[in-house]
Amino acid sequence: MIEVKVPELAESITEGTISQWLIKVGDKVEKGDNLVELETDKVNIEVSAENDGVIKELLKEPGDNVEVGEIIAYLGGSEGGSSKSADQDNDTEKAEAKKEEKESSEAVKSDQESKTHAAPEPDQQSDNGRTVASPSARKLARELGVDLNEVKTRDPLGRVRPDDVKAHADQPEQKEAPKQEKKQEKKQPEANEGKPVERVKMSRRRQTIAKRLVEVQHTAAMLTTFNEVDMTAIMELRKRRKDKFLEDNDVKLGFMSFFTKAVVGALKKYPRLNAEIQDTDIVLKKFYDIGIAVGAEEGLVVPVVRDADKLSFAGIEQEIGNLAKKAKDNKLKLDELQGGSFTITNGGIFGSMLSTPILNAPQVGILGMHKIQWRPVAIDQERMENRPMMYIALSYDHRIVDGGEAVSFLAKIKELLEDPEQLLLEG
Repeated sequence: MIEVKVPELAESITEGTISQWLIKVGDKVEKGDNLVELETDKVNIEVSAENDGVIKELLKEPGDNVEVGEIIAYLGGSEGGSSKSADQDNDTEKAEAKKEEKESSEAVKSDQESKTHAAPEPDQQSDNGRTVASPSARKLARELGVDLNEVKTRDPLGRVRPDDVKAHADQPEQKEAPKQEKKQEKKQPEANEGKPVERVKMSRRRQTIAKRLVEVQHTAAMLTTFNEVDMTAIMELRKRRKDKFLEDNDVKLGFMSFFTKAVVGALKKYPRLNAEIQDTDIVLKKFYDIGIAVGAEEGLVVPVVRDADKLSFAGIEQEIGNLAKKAKDNKLKLDELQGGSFTITNGGIFGSMLSTPILNAPQVGILGMHKIQWRPVAIDQERMENRPMMYIALSYDHRIVDGGEAVSFLAKIKELLEDPEQLLLEG
């Protein structure tokens, strides 16, 4: 039999959850065939066979947690194996069965003999086959209402004596406390008792998301500042250039490339937003790996656009499109989720008008985009116009980012977005 084990997943991942088996018992597999899909804290990973053979046994069920190196299945010889080998296996199994039957018979016989020789004297008969006590101790226990099974004795042979019964009876609180607790537990009704409910186990990824979000709330001094952006210039630019852009680059010109370029430009001017805290040090990052939050079926994931400052608008749109597709198909790799320096999240695609994004630790800044809403805006003291407006939010870690710096950072993003030509120079 060949053992199928959970392989090394990543440096920071030591366990996973069986998401689904891609094979069943009796299936013939070849080396490299995918056997099972594991759900980890960040991505789903497919484990492949390292040998040819036939699936003999699956040791784990979907939903079971497994650790790196743990055996999860057995792989037998291929179906084309010789009948001689199969006969040998059968003979071995029969021999082992006979051996186990013989050992079991001998064990039963030995146990019976042991019970015969070890039978207690008449005055030491056990209570329900467990407690050995003297007749006087039994009589006293009945008078005091003491359960002999709960009495502790100092007798080296384990025999309960009257003194032991008296000592136990002198401790009423200890004896009654558990009973009172049980009664109290029974009196407390369950929430929604009698109402229809459905209990669904949280996925490993959802558990990790919940844990990390709570950790951020406890470890970071998180604050949020807001501003609004007039999207007129960007929308007019997209309207003029979208067809030509699609023809030249085979990708649509979206809003995310403008926001990514604006974030890079603002990070260059305010580098503390592109940093993290390590013990008592501030680590200022000299690269711009921008995480783009993407909603997936199992929860929010944040794939990273590497070196966004070196990419063109088309390069950013293509990379975001590829990462979003992988997220939807659960095909993201671990290295595509790690190492981001700043994050952008777009709640506007779900219709959100305003929200407070939560930091993606250990990062110290995250930008929240929202829905574009047409509303009247004062152009000057006399004129009003309907403009496409968007609220933007910056959540930041106040431990290393001051309020004035955060407000200025967000104002810089507003400035760059309302004058897209600057993005070619500063983004």
